[in-house]
Amino acid sequence: MKTKAGSAAGSALVEAYIRRFPPATQKLLQQVRATVKKAAPQAVEKIGYSMPAYELHGPLVYFAGYRNHIGLYATPSGHAEFAEALAKYKVGKGSVQFPLTEKLPLALIAKIVRFRVKENLEKLKKKKKK
Repeated sequence: MKTKAGSAAGSALVEAYIRRFPPATQKLLQQVRATVKKAAPQAVEKIGYSMPAYELHGPLVYFAGYRNHIGLYATPSGHAEFAEALAKYKVGKGSVQFPLTEKLPLALIAKIVRFRVKENLEKLKKKKKK
């Protein structure tokens, strides 16, 4: 189900996902969610791959809660662009793990989301020119 970020249905799906976690993790997930929504207010909020997902002319980012970390999935390009800033975290090709025991880098997450928005809008412009 796709819904605009902030709509009742989209909020309910993501809220239900977040409620599955312990209170301390819920708080962190809510911080990530608020950061993503603020950085990409036009994005569609939904559940994709069983986690909160945000789309704007294609996938932007996903995030997920785990026992020991919060995972952020901003596709390989989002992580490659910020590789230096993400170097202190455990990273994969298109993922990064933020330990629950450390303060979340919300400003960095916002930068990544804004980068992905810009990237998707540029791709859309190129498609329209063809």
